[in-house]
Amino acid sequence: MPRSRINGNFIDKTFSIVANILLRIIPTTSGEREAFTYYRDGMSAQSEGNYAEALQNYYEAMRLEIDPYDRSYILYNIGLIHTSNGEHTKALEYYFRALERNPFLPQAFNNMAVICHYRGEQAIRQGDSEIAEAWFDQAAEYWKQAISLTPGNYIEAHNWLKITGRFG
Repeated sequence: MPRSRINGNFIDKTFSIVANILLRIIPTTSGEREAFTYYRDGMSAQSEGNYAEALQNYYEAMRLEIDPYDRSYILYNIGLIHTSNGEHTKALEYYFRALERNPFLPQAFNNMAVICHYRGEQAIRQGDSEIAEAWFDQAAEYWKQAISLTPGNYIEAHNWLKITGRFG
C-alpha cells in the first residue's frame, strides 16, 4: 500500500487528496502519475525522518520522471536528505544536479552556501584561514545567487555578506 494511503498526518492527507484530484483533472500519462506518487511518498517519508524510505521513493521517481523541472525538485530533496545526514559532498552534488535542470532554485543555492560556510568554519577551527576564506568566498557567491533570485529573502545571509565585505 502506498505510504500516502497510510499516513495519519492531516496535512499529508490533505495534500494527497488535492494532488489526486489534480492528477485526475490535468492530463498526465500513467508514468507521470506514478512518478508523482513516488515523489509524494518520498516527501512524506522525509518529513517523518524516514530517509532511507524517502531515498528509495525519490530514486524511483527519478527513474520514471522525464520533466527536467520536476526532476530538479526530486534531486533537491535528495540533496536535503544528504545534508541532514551530514553527507555534504553528496548533498552538493545533488544540489548542482538540481540547478542544472532548474537554475531558479534559490533554496539550493542557499543550502550550498550553508555547507560552504560550515566548511569555512571547520577550516578556521583547524587553523587554516586560507582554506576558510576560500570556503567563505564560495558561500558568498552562492548566497548572492539565492538573493538575486528572491530579493528580500535570506536576510541573515545578506547581513553576513555586508558585514564581511562580500556583498559587492
